[in-house]
Amino acid sequence: MVENKNIGGQAVIEGVMFKAENRVSIAVRNPKGEIKVKNQKFKSLTKNPILGWPLIRGIIILFETLILGMKALNHSANVSVSEEGEEELGFWSLLFTFVFAILLALFLFKFIPLFVADVLVDIGNKYLFNMVEGVVKLGILVGYIYVISLMPDVKRVFQYHGAEHKVVNAFEHGKNVTLENAKSFSTIHPRCGSSFIVFVLFLSIIVYIFVPLDYGFWLKFLVRLALLPFIAGIAYELIKLSGKYRKNKVLLALISPGLLLQKMTTREPDEKQLEVALRAFKEVQ
Repeated sequence: MVENKNIGGQAVIEGVMFKAENRVSIAVRNPKGEIKVKNQKFKSLTKNPILGWPLIRGIIILFETLILGMKALNHSANVSVSEEGEEELGFWSLLFTFVFAILLALFLFKFIPLFVADVLVDIGNKYLFNMVEGVVKLGILVGYIYVISLMPDVKRVFQYHGAEHKVVNAFEHGKNVTLENAKSFSTIHPRCGSSFIVFVLFLSIIVYIFVPLDYGFWLKFLVRLALLPFIAGIAYELIKLSGKYRKNKVLLALISPGLLLQKMTTREPDEKQLEVALRAFKEVQ
């Protein structure tokens, strides 16, 4: 996912979603080869004077992105196998999916790494403890992405992810957003969700260095959960700055691991996939 100049994007099944300041557009190619578009209004909670403050807005936008993303994936899954694609997740189904996704992520990236570090490393060695915890997180993340990238359907989503980035890169470089112009741009983008996740991971290693370890496992786990919004808020602000100051060497160094991860989460799209991304993008202009 990328966001700049009030426009963000996300790859979905056989399509792309783009979000502007007040609306969302999802373009999906159906089995007949037609591009079906769904437009809807959108108003971020960060428009509230308090929720829009730096550090707070990052966590709000993260939750909004997760919810919008799940809805878009559900819609695209229906359109990609049928003409209508009108069936949407109900409130309780959406809530269950959202809660399950959050719990799974916390189990994989919080519980398991902390458990491994707690078992293998003496708490007296704070630096080694945090390093082991971080390495386990990174290993789980890279391993998970590698495994799912072997699936044909996921490979196509990664191609649409690349198409989304190409379109946004063309737009941000001041070019006319056309098929030919988009082709020439990279599938890598500094504010992609992949970069955000990796940045949160590395930032958490630094933050946890200042957290004492001389208490039980479950309290350490709860402290990490409590710090997560703070870490995500900082990560969002720094990722946002990295897009604004692309030539800053310090910011580039900070986001470089995330850019490397995008080599796994994006693929070069074909013309038809770029056409879908362009259609979604033009709908939110």
